[in-house]
Amino acid sequence: MKNLDGIHHVTCITGDAPRNVEYYAGTLGLRLVKKSVNQDDPTVYHLFYADEQGTPGSDITFFEYPGAAPGRAGSGMIHTVVWRVASEEAVDFWRDRVGSVPFTDPEGLRHDLVVSNVPDRPLIADDPEIPHELALQGFEGVRAYASDLDRNTAFLAALGFENGETRGETRGGWIHYEESPGPGAPGAGTVHHVAWACPMDEQEAWRTRVEEAGGRPTPIIDRFWFHSIYFREPSGVLFEIATLGPGFAADEDPAHLGEALILPPDFEHLRAEVEPMLTPLPDPRQGRAGTGSRRS
Repeated sequence: MKNLDGIHHVTCITGDAPRNVEYYAGTLGLRLVKKSVNQDDPTVYHLFYADEQGTPGSDITFFEYPGAAPGRAGSGMIHTVVWRVASEEAVDFWRDRVGSVPFTDPEGLRHDLVVSNVPDRPLIADDPEIPHELALQGFEGVRAYASDLDRNTAFLAALGFENGETRGETRGGWIHYEESPGPGAPGAGTVHHVAWACPMDEQEAWRTRVEEAGGRPTPIIDRFWFHSIYFREPSGVLFEIATLGPGFAADEDPAHLGEALILPPDFEHLRAEVEPMLTPLPDPRQGRAGTGSRRS
């Protein structure tokens, strides 16, 4: 066990799941790979968008709290999600498609693009409107606000980060901090937490390492598609360490990820209660030219 394998996923908040699906699966061309519920509050959605296989490192997720007021990033919060693309031509493509780079989603969540300069495998979703060579390729990093830019330096170093960057056997990623504009307000269009990736057999060791660094991790929580621990770093950003597996194909045919509401086995008994409470969603694949079976 040396370093975390970059970013596993980034989880955010939306107040409007239908619009969220249209933007992330439509405008950004990501694949909706899992339609489930928040396991800590199963009355609301947990939506997962990623590359074609739902690979860690490409997975942006959303809790839906219908009608949630807009939030504002501040101290101890991530304010920008940074994606990789292959070239300056790709940056130009996205600038034309979304209006500017950096850009914000319909609820104000900020995104940025960087041209990839790493050996990591590109993590790309198939979309008929977005040429493969211009598509988003997974996460590069995240940017956060801190009231004291030196407060978490030693803590992150103890977890193997060097200048905010971690690189494991499969991928790398980073978190960079900027001076805080003041207190934030959680809500729609804000990041809830960032998850870092580790192999399945290293989760307990990582929990111990976080404790030894002075963190206060939760017990290991079985999320079915991965196992997780959660803790706040000294600046207040909520971190998760999530395992590289079992993965989203553990309970769905890979060709049909995200098409049906999937509840982990421990939550299946709640289906009749929670399903009527969830917002009806558009089919992100319906009517799109050139689509194959996964968009039927």
